[in-house]
Parts: sequence; structure tokens; C-alpha cells
Amino acid sequence: MADVSLKEAALIVGVVAACYWNSLFCGFVFDDVSAILDNKDLHPSTPLKNLFQNDFWGTPMSEERSHKSYRPLTVLTFRLNYLFSELNAVSYHFLNLVFHGVVCIVFLKVCKLFLDNRSSVIASLLFAVHPIHTEAVTGVVGRAELLSSIFFLAAFLSYTKSKGPDNTIVWTPIAVTVLLVAVATLCKEQGITVVGICCVYEVFIAQGYTLPVLLDTAVQILRGKGSIPFSMLRTLLKLIVLMFSTLLLVVVRVQVIQSQLPVFTRFDNPAAVSPSPARQLTFNYLLPVNAWLLFNPSELCCDWTMGTIPLVESVLDVRNVATLTFFGFLGSLIVFSLRYPGDSSKTVLMALCLIVLPFIPASNLFFPVGFVVAERVLYVPSMGFCILVAHGWKKLANKSVLRKLSWVCLTVVLFTHALKTLHRNWDWESEYTLFMSALKVNKNNAKLWNNVGHALENEKNFERALQFFIQATQVQPDDIGAHMNVGRTYKNLNKTKEAEESYMIAKSLMPQIIPGKKYAARVAPNHLNVYINLANLIRANESRLEEADQLYRQAISMRPDFKQAYISRGELLLKMNKPLKAKEAYLRALELDRTNADLWYNLAIVYIELKDPAEALKNFNRALELNPTHKLALFNSALLMQESGDAQLRPEAKQRLLHYVKEEPQDANGYFNLGMLAMDDKKDTEAEAWMKKAIRLQPNFRSALFNLALLYSQTAKELMALPVLEDLLRYYPDHTKGLILKGDILMNQKKDIAGAKRCFERILELDPTNVQGKHNLCVVYFEERDLIKAERCLVETLALAPQEEYIQRHLSIVRSKIASSSAAEQPALPAGGTGTGTATAAAEGKKTSFQHLNEVKSEQKATPATAEDNKGHSKSKKRTEKVSVDKESPKKSSEEIKDIEKKRVAALKRLEEIERILNGE
Repeated sequence: MADVSLKEAALIVGVVAACYWNSLFCGFVFDDVSAILDNKDLHPSTPLKNLFQNDFWGTPMSEERSHKSYRPLTVLTFRLNYLFSELNAVSYHFLNLVFHGVVCIVFLKVCKLFLDNRSSVIASLLFAVHPIHTEAVTGVVGRAELLSSIFFLAAFLSYTKSKGPDNTIVWTPIAVTVLLVAVATLCKEQGITVVGICCVYEVFIAQGYTLPVLLDTAVQILRGKGSIPFSMLRTLLKLIVLMFSTLLLVVVRVQVIQSQLPVFTRFDNPAAVSPSPARQLTFNYLLPVNAWLLFNPSELCCDWTMGTIPLVESVLDVRNVATLTFFGFLGSLIVFSLRYPGDSSKTVLMALCLIVLPFIPASNLFFPVGFVVAERVLYVPSMGFCILVAHGWKKLANKSVLRKLSWVCLTVVLFTHALKTLHRNWDWESEYTLFMSALKVNKNNAKLWNNVGHALENEKNFERALQFFIQATQVQPDDIGAHMNVGRTYKNLNKTKEAEESYMIAKSLMPQIIPGKKYAARVAPNHLNVYINLANLIRANESRLEEADQLYRQAISMRPDFKQAYISRGELLLKMNKPLKAKEAYLRALELDRTNADLWYNLAIVYIELKDPAEALKNFNRALELNPTHKLALFNSALLMQESGDAQLRPEAKQRLLHYVKEEPQDANGYFNLGMLAMDDKKDTEAEAWMKKAIRLQPNFRSALFNLALLYSQTAKELMALPVLEDLLRYYPDHTKGLILKGDILMNQKKDIAGAKRCFERILELDPTNVQGKHNLCVVYFEERDLIKAERCLVETLALAPQEEYIQRHLSIVRSKIASSSAAEQPALPAGGTGTGTATAAAEGKKTSFQHLNEVKSEQKATPATAEDNKGHSKSKKRTEKVSVDKESPKKSSEEIKDIEKKRVAALKRLEEIERILNGE
């Protein structure tokens, strides 16, 4: 076996770098979104064992919606990328480029087994530049092909060393081969097909048998005229060991997928659900289609599903000629390679093995797959194609007449292929460029129109996205996902009527519900989201909540393991004030997925509604155990601790709020609640700093403005409170408490009776029954020495609150003052009464409301966790909403209540002193 020289390796690496350097500027597109961006298995917080329990996309293998693509070692390399660069696409593309270079070098070593040195280099160069590989190299998920190919070729090279002197068996290379086959299979399923190539190599290359010799030997044995040769027995032993090891791998693989094939729809692979003979004719026609892509990769497309290749429904279809031609050519090559001895036939045979055997799992001939044509699955078969081309070129170049022409043709092919590859890489720059390039090749695939719409939708270009989604429904009128996309886009454009109509069309295309019948095998999980989307839309109307609940229950009846239906129904039940039923829904969802932090968060919200804060806090803590950066759990658990009044919980509440503001540095609510926590702890300077930071981020933050002003008034900085109150009342002119506090400061500190009077009069304009404002206006009249008006005012106030003793006493003071004409001065009445006035206004606005969390971003693609809309034909996922704030909650902590009581006592003492002065006069 010839080794690869340093010059040859440098040449290969240089060519690969020249063809794929621009792939480093591409992002995550198409399947990368699900495999990388939405895959939690990449995160360091996810246990490593999950990689061996979930499929390539992060879905548990036990779930029926799993694609059953088991590639844990490939996902492990993604995880290593994430560890070093998180979601920086450059590192992912760079590693793919490196792996492709490694494959090309190892492939060169394999070629030298069957070709001369020059032809081997040419075959490797052809493989390095072939444009069909852009999907495998430039698309990040194509790494499965790259990794599997490295171990695939390494396993084959190891097996070639299993023949010792005098045809003895060397077992170590065989053991290494089995190990490498297992590793290749854990990178991608087609890795196991190298066993078949090893078997062919052993029989026809290592042992030198031809088909006629094998047939003649078999006939002699059957006739009893001979026995099996010893060399053949050795060969059989090696093959038995190899096949038995392979059988064990197959058994393990079947156990991993739990003996279930993945569920695909007719949109993924129309021929798979077509009747005979259309199914057989179409699948056989796909073979020459794939061969043509290898021969002429001029029109490449990232997605060949749905209507890309129309069904071959009749034997009279002209495309059957291409099928017959392909099989005729393939058959002639097989006969030549198996019948005749010699190096040429051996080379052709191994090339055919590399083309045919790795392609079998994706051929649809033995079991259906989730695509019609996929360019990346041609990565390994193209190796055999390149060996055939190099071998044919060698035959031509050896003829003096065609030598120059063969070199010219080879140069043109290498140069044009390299340019095509370089240009094709730019198509993978973004989802928009990728799918637009696909539409240039094929306009009959509704999925492509949908995906261009998704790309535009991500850019908030809803009007243009709608055009592409509508076109998708015209190309494929029965595409449920396309109608769902139209409905979602109408919703984004606030056209609810049109949105509901589109959702109803999508719903009408779903199978009719029959009680007790299971539809999991017939309905794609993504399509079930039509019930969720429609329910989300109509539940905005309070009169249609029951109708929305019925839709959720329909989805559950069609697929009892549909986790999102339980989540969305739980949210609705809370809205319907049915927390116990909501609790049941969430507990059912947790039975399906106990590792979902959002579910534990939602359950905590239910316990808050059930007035069980202790249990709510436990569930918040469980959510944070699963996801320590869960923003809403951090925020609302801190609020729950703060509202509990337990001083021992305040340090932890503060730490969680600090963690929250680190995650959400632009959210003023986090700083405001840190300020409220500092106020509870009597840390006035710290509270002031947090409040100011909240106001800088959100200048119209109502609660922060009022509580900062209140903080100033409580710390003898009343004049500093005035400009803050001015800002508050500029944004919120009807803020009653702000008006009371401002009036109190103007009257007691600034001695601006007229300004205070305007504040209290404004309060009564807003609420004529406001006792506090009415009483303070009476005090203003007293200060203006209008005793008659003050008396009348207090009488009216007493009528509003006859139980308030302080109003009665103040009325008595005013009446005694009127009766006492000998008094030289008028003492001041206290504004605010017995602690209910401005001086004792309690800290308002604590952020105590909790918004119910949806599992992911409300408009998520493919399979969202909330009841919001989902995009058809797109893999993508899970992000949380921001909590809304009730900025004027009246709830008070125990410390605030104690503080109010102290001020009430002080106010009473002040009132008694004034009364003693008046009585003494």
C-alpha cells in the first residue's frame, strides 16, 4: 500500500482550502437551525448521556416524533464547537473544512490500492472539488457525512491488512475494522455499509476470485465432485466473523430506535405513499437522477421533496428510458467487473461498490426515507464515481492520439468544478440566499416557497413573506403547513379574520377525528399545531375560550403524547380561572418531559394562583436546577421571596435579581425590584441608585418614579422628590398618589398653598370620592383661613368616611375655631389624617404579578412550545417571553406595614398636640 507523500497532501489541502474558504462566511441555515441553534444537547448544562439517548436533532429516541437518526458522535463534535465558540458559525464551518480535507487525503490512500499514483491524485482532486459536496461541507449538519466517511475509509484500510503471509488471517486489523465500523455508524448510519465493501474486497480482490470461478466451485461441491478449498474456508471464516459483528451492530441499532421506523408524510416523500406501479417506477427513476447529479452538477438544490420530481405513474412515461439506460450501463459494468480477471475489472468493481453499497440506505428501495433526493448522501458514492472517472481518464491518456485532449478535458473539469463549488458556497450564506437559489432550479416545491417566506418573516418583512406563503398554497393546495404559514402571517399583520380562515382551511385538510383512534402514524406532529394556532387566535376573544379548549382537546385526542397541547391548554385553563385543571395539564406534560425547565416554571405559576407560595417556590427552584439562567424563574422567584416577608430569603432574592439583570441588563424591572428590596432592608442609598438606573433605562417607569420620590420624602429629602414627581405627573397626569405626595410637599415644605390646592383639586376631578384628597383640600381651606369653607368641606368628607375619627376631631377643631373669635392665630391641621395622608403613603408598585410562561417564543417554527403559531416545513425553536409588570400593585411587605404603623402613631401624636393647643386657646 503506497503512502501519501507530503507534497500530495499539501496539494489536496490547498485545493480544498481554495474551494471552500468562503464557506467560513456562511451562517446556520436550513437543517442547521434544528441541529445546532435549537439543540439543547450542545449546551454544557445538558448531561452527556443525553447525547446517547436523543436523536441528531435533540429529540428523545423514545418519542414517536423522533427522526430516529442516531449520530451521537457527530453531536459530540457540535458540542465541542459550542464549548469553545458557542454559536459562532465560523468555527463550525472551519471544522467541516478540515474534516473534508482529511477525507480527501484518506481517500487518496484508498485510491492507491486500485489506481496508479497519478490517477489516484486525480481521483482525489476530483473528489475534493466536486460541487455535489457543498451541502455536506458548507452545510454544518453535513458533518455527519464527513465524520462517517473518515471512519468508513479507515475501517476499509484496516481490513485490507487482515491478509497475512500464505493467506493467513490477521485478526487485529479485523477487530480494529469492527471498532471503526461501529464508530462510523455512530457518526451516521450509512457507515455500516463498509462491511459489504470489505466482503467484496475479500472475495474478489484479496482472494482473486471471479464470478465464473465461484459458480464453478459451487457446482462442483453441489455435485459432490469436490470439497471447499482450505483458502476458501479461511475466507468464509473471516466473512462470518465480520458479518456476525455487523449483525450485532444492527441489533443494537434496532434496539436504539425501539424497533420503530420514523414517521414521514407524503409531503416529505410522495412516492413512498403512492400505489404500485408509481412507487416502484419513481424510486427506480431516482437512481439515474442521482447519477446525473454526479455527472453534471450544474443545477443543485438544497431540497428535493414534495413536487420537485413528479411521480412516474405509467410505464409509458418517457423518463423510464433514462431508468432502463442507467440499469443497462450499470449492469454492463457489473458483468465486466465480476466476470473478467485483471486490475481494470478489480478497479471498476471497487468503484461500483463505493457507489452502490453506501447509497442503498438512502435509495428508498428497501425502506422509505424522509426525502426524495439529498445531495449530501452522495458524498461517499461520489468516491466510487471519481475512481471510475480517473480510471477512464487513465485509459484515454495512455492512447497517444487522445493524450493531450484528455489532459485538456481533465483541466477544464477540475477548473469548472472548483468554480462551481466556490460559487455554490455563497448560496449557503443565509436562508434567504439558499432557498432563492433553490427556486431558480425548481419552482414546483412548495417547501421552498415556504422557506423563503420564513426567511423574510425572520426579517419582519411580513407583507413579502405572505406572497411566498400564498404561492406555496397554490403550488401545493393540500399543504397543511403552507396554510398554517399564511394564517400566522395574517395574524402578524393583525388580520385576524383572514388568519382564522387560513387556519380553518389547514384544519379541514387534517384527518377527521374518530374517538379512540390513534393518528400518530398518519399525522405529522408539526401539522397538529394547526389546532394550537387556531386556539391561540380565537382565545383572544373571551367569549370563545371554551371553543379554544375544545381545539386543544382535539389535538390531544389525536396524539396523547403531544406535549405542547397540554402546555397551551394549561395556560388557557389559568385564563379561565381553572387552576386545578391547569395543574393537571402541566403534570401530564411533565410525565412526558421532566427535564423541561419551562414546564416547572408554569407549574409554579399555577401554585401562585392556588395561593400556595411555598410549593410555587419549590417549582421555581426546580426550573432553576434544570436551567440556572432561566430568566423568568430567576425574576419571579425573587419576587416571591421578597413578598413572603421572610428576611432570611432576602439575600437569595437579591442574588437572583442580580443574576437576572446580568442576563437582561436592559430590563428596567430588574433594577426597580432591586431598589424595592433595598428599601425593605432600609438601605436608602442603594435603593436610590437602583431606582435611578431603572429610570435611566425607562424614563417613564411609573412605579420607579413614584417610589424614588417616596424614598426622598421618607429620608427628609422632600425637595429632591419634587422634580421626580414632576416627571411622574408629566407622563401620568392622573397619578393620584403622586398628586397627594406632591401636594403634601408643596404645603408642608414649600409653603406653596396654591400649588398644593391645585394638586388636591385635580385628585377630586379624577375621583370625587377620594377621602384623602378631599381631606387635604379641607386643610388647604383651613390654611387659607376660610373656616366656613373648611367646615363644609370636612362635613362632606365625613359623609364619605363616617368611620374615620380623625375627620370628626378635625371638624370639631374647625367649629371651635369658628366659635372662638378671640384666637389670634390659627393652628395648622395635619394634611393626611391619621396616617393615611401623603406623609405615610406606602411604597407602591411592587412588581408582584406573574405572567404565565409559554414554553418557547410565541411565533416559533415547526414545533413551538407555546400555543402560538408554527411554521410548516421548518425546523427550528425554543425561547421565553418577557414578563409583563403590574406596576401599581398594592401589596405590602411586613416591614412596610410596621413602618406604616410607626408613622400612624407619629401622626396621632401630632394630631393630639394640635388639639391640645387649640383647646388651650
